[in-house]
Amino acid sequence: MSDPTSAVSGIALFNDANYVAAKKLLDAAELMHEAHASNIANVETPGYKRVDIDPNFESQLKAAYQSGDTSAIDNVQINIIDDKTTAAVRPDGNNVSMETELMMDNKTAVNYDSLEQYLSTSLQQLQQAVKTN
Repeated sequence: MSDPTSAVSGIALFNDANYVAAKKLLDAAELMHEAHASNIANVETPGYKRVDIDPNFESQLKAAYQSGDTSAIDNVQINIIDDKTTAAVRPDGNNVSMETELMMDNKTAVNYDSLEQYLSTSLQQLQQAVKTN
């Protein structure tokens, strides 16, 4: 017979602020990668403005996380916006720097891998707890 507390601890994992925030950050990392890929693909497009995650995402996620309300974390929107603050790097107004995009995409990949490892470990621990009961 299974222990009902193991089901509760499983539900608790999915309602844990760390877990929910990590999932949200994983989604953001995926969108960041897409933004970097778009920027790299348009590095030679005259007048192209690079795109990125809305800079407000980080502060909104931080506020939601500090509140401890997992539904608030889940409801934080991840938006891709045109980056109008980065100066043009070409005379035609394009503001994409290939070196910067590649560096930022590598950083995003490292963050993604770390978050994926955290989530995978959390789920493995839950699976192990369920198997032992």
